[in-house]
Amino acid sequence: MPKLAKNKPHGVLQNGFFATVNDYPIAGGWGLKGKLFAVGDASGSVHAFDGTSGQEIWKHPQAHIGGIMSMSVSPNGAQLASVGQDGQLAIWNFADGQLQHRTEIASGWVEHVAWSQDGNYLAVSAGRVVTNLSSSGEKIWSSKNHPSTVSALGWVTDQELSTACYGRVTFFNSSTGQENERLEWQGSLVSLALSPDGNIIACGSQDKSVHFWRRSNGQDSMMSGYPWKPSELAFSHDGLLLATGGGEDVTIWSFEGKGPEGTTPGVLEFHQAPVSSLAFSPHQRNLASGCREGGVVVWSVGKKGSGRGLGGAPVNGSVENVYWRPDGRSLAAIDAEGGITVWRVKKI
Repeated sequence: MPKLAKNKPHGVLQNGFFATVNDYPIAGGWGLKGKLFAVGDASGSVHAFDGTSGQEIWKHPQAHIGGIMSMSVSPNGAQLASVGQDGQLAIWNFADGQLQHRTEIASGWVEHVAWSQDGNYLAVSAGRVVTNLSSSGEKIWSSKNHPSTVSALGWVTDQELSTACYGRVTFFNSSTGQENERLEWQGSLVSLALSPDGNIIACGSQDKSVHFWRRSNGQDSMMSGYPWKPSELAFSHDGLLLATGGGEDVTIWSFEGKGPEGTTPGVLEFHQAPVSSLAFSPHQRNLASGCREGGVVVWSVGKKGSGRGLGGAPVNGSVENVYWRPDGRSLAAIDAEGGITVWRVKKI
């Protein structure tokens, strides 16, 4: 792949729009089937932009006092949930930005928020406490039974929530809060990814390894040798590929057959700085990667983990995250300089 030219995308990435927010963007997400793209920033503001033109449609300055920590879009794209340093959860109408509900979760920061796949639940975490709420923001249950700060959470199914912290992954019944299972690990887990069928749980660890469990047979394995902690993980839509960061290269593990144990991973080499974001397209094995030097690359990944570059583009600062539009026809990136860049993706 050729060197990224300044301000010029190439390959499958074509110019879309560029917009800015006033502070460091923390999180983003597509709503209304890709009609709008929302961003929350470190000043606590939430912005929504037209997904085609980039025009700002609505904005809430200081939606969260102190700053945004995380956001999540409802499965139908109609609602946006945000949490912040003010200890509050806010639920917004994505179309017009109207505040639908606000509730206090904690006296300090609320770090994570995630909608369940059916949109009936909202899970949040604050320190060692995880709370499950209804889609309207009413508290259902809370669990304080974590030995350390919850580093990640994710929905296995509509009926089961998973959390990661130091030493373990815990699974909760979404209705009752009862613990279904614990997977123990002696180390600090910094990231969490779930295969679409919920069978495989992958976690990046502070000890520069990726640990994964197969719940169907109790098998657990560790992949080591990363130069940095693998804080970025992403499964493909079919659950057969796991992309991992943890350095300048993207390492791809294949779960075809009996893999990845005893197999050699695919390695995608291009970035000259640590990978900071990974996302597979919704319906294909196309992977977007962003890095701290300010570059985004789209890869076509084969079933064994090998890949080739399809296109790339520079951005102004370190890439905080990348987001595919639900139909896979656009790709958004938010960067440390306050930029939001959206490219149209040519059909492959």
